[in-house]
Amino acid sequence: MEKVRTTASYNLVKYPFLQRLYRYITTEMNIKELVSPEYAEIIKRAETRVREAILHGVVGPPVKNNEIEISSFPVAVLMVASTKDKRIMRAFSLAEAKRMYEFLTDEKTENILNIARFFGWKIRLLDKLHRAKNPYEFAVNFRDYVKNAVSIQDKKWKLVNRFVVKGEVYLTKREVCRLLQEEIRRYIEEKLDTEVDVTLLPFELQKKVESLKNLFTEIRGKIPSIGTFPNEVVIEAFPPCIKALYDMLSSGRHLSHIGRFTLTSFLVNIGMPTESIINLFRNLSDFNERLTRYQVEHIAGERGSRTRYTPPKCETLKTHGVCQNPDELCRRIRHPLSYYRNKIRKKNQ
Repeated sequence: MEKVRTTASYNLVKYPFLQRLYRYITTEMNIKELVSPEYAEIIKRAETRVREAILHGVVGPPVKNNEIEISSFPVAVLMVASTKDKRIMRAFSLAEAKRMYEFLTDEKTENILNIARFFGWKIRLLDKLHRAKNPYEFAVNFRDYVKNAVSIQDKKWKLVNRFVVKGEVYLTKREVCRLLQEEIRRYIEEKLDTEVDVTLLPFELQKKVESLKNLFTEIRGKIPSIGTFPNEVVIEAFPPCIKALYDMLSSGRHLSHIGRFTLTSFLVNIGMPTESIINLFRNLSDFNERLTRYQVEHIAGERGSRTRYTPPKCETLKTHGVCQNPDELCRRIRHPLSYYRNKIRKKNQ
């Protein structure tokens, strides 16, 4: 195995996507050699990265050996791509991006500019006089801003709520780092979506990949997927509007406030466990476990007044634009839960 060069090696420890990762995987890495003793620590660290992403939603601190840390990233990418599971790919890319965000917030200004330009951003540092009078440090082209801010739910990220001058959005250092987290997440996720012939992997590595898939199913797979229904939740009986919200959240797409409340209150009332609902929200890039847990438990009646909320009526959902693709049954009922009960009854008959 070729030794990692020491020049800028610490940058690669923090930001491993900066190496020519995918060329390395496809042309320079001898997959058959991965089970040789010299790769043992690298494989171990790679597996740990993926497990941490699945279990905790963020990858832990790097190991002390830079060579192992840097080399483990492309191996972890290979393992995740080999699962062929979009949910695992998203969990891994998000977890790695969150870790890099923490590094970025402590980074020097010049390094932040360089990483942003790696992605082709048009970004500049505001002059000292402006920085002395305002909280903003950077000016980012509005196209680069919108491309990454669109997936962040908080209203403050909407372009109409930002300070824009001549096509540039003025941002603080932490805000630029948050946008870079989105850019990095999407970059890794896109690169993960590559064809990997699992049969070419050594048997020992295939077993590790299968183990990671089983772990994900155990931890996150409690969220029902299409075609696999637990006894208490039947997704095929969901109203069209709820099915659309469920699919959006499952794929990591953001929902409006009314959309989140509607889906959560619906799932609570049809018997989905609180933990499963919280796990569903883990797919979002701005997932905050403490806040999500509080909101879900509050809607479920496990906090505060102990009142379980029900989803809005169909008329309310129409008013807020949540109603989608109504079918014949929708025209005869007035509430999403009524739709679900009718569908379950017909299914049982």
